[in-house]
Amino acid sequence: MRILVVEDDTQLAEVLAEVLNRRQYVVDIAKDGEVAWNSTESMKYDLVVLDITLPKLDGIRFCHRLRTTSINHPAHRNSTTPVLMLTARDTVADKIAGLDAGADDYVAKPFDLEELMARIRALLRRGSSSSTLSLSWSKLHLNTSTYEATYDASFLSLTPKEYAILELLVANGRRVLSRSSIIEQVWSVDDSPTDETVRSHIRCLRQKLKVLGAPENFIETVHGLGYRLK
Repeated sequence: MRILVVEDDTQLAEVLAEVLNRRQYVVDIAKDGEVAWNSTESMKYDLVVLDITLPKLDGIRFCHRLRTTSINHPAHRNSTTPVLMLTARDTVADKIAGLDAGADDYVAKPFDLEELMARIRALLRRGSSSSTLSLSWSKLHLNTSTYEATYDASFLSLTPKEYAILELLVANGRRVLSRSSIIEQVWSVDDSPTDETVRSHIRCLRQKLKVLGAPENFIETVHGLGYRLK
């Protein structure tokens, strides 16, 4: 899942990104409201973590614009994306303003990191079309809560990126995913992976699956198009 963190405090933004990355989320950071808005027009997000006090376009106006776009342009990529406001403003009036602008939840600074993660998980479950905690394909099983994978009941040791790619493939089943699509959904916009990076990860996944008894073409290459599960 991809999360946009909109926060002009660089240190806080980087801490949040690091914590979310460890939980297998893809994170993009925007340091002002206009950059954030441009990001939402070019990329689909599962959640926006939004500070109120921002340069150029503050959080209230950003959120209002996002929700107004939902009315005027229903096809906008993020018109219904959940928004969690994260701010030092903790008055009732500020909370009401944020919620009235279209935010789904409101957390005041300073905050407890684990509580924030729990709020994020709750919003992602609410915004997801499926709340399943597991995914399966043949003898492959993924626990989307613990990020553990097994094949034929044997534990599959994966790097975070390998797990993310495998989860993406299982979630899409027989649908072919291009390398560019995999990059867009697994890497942040600040990273610069190449097609060879994806090929390398696919090779490693195939090797690890083969050791546990999976057929060599369990991850199938559709030449000129991309990858899917066999």
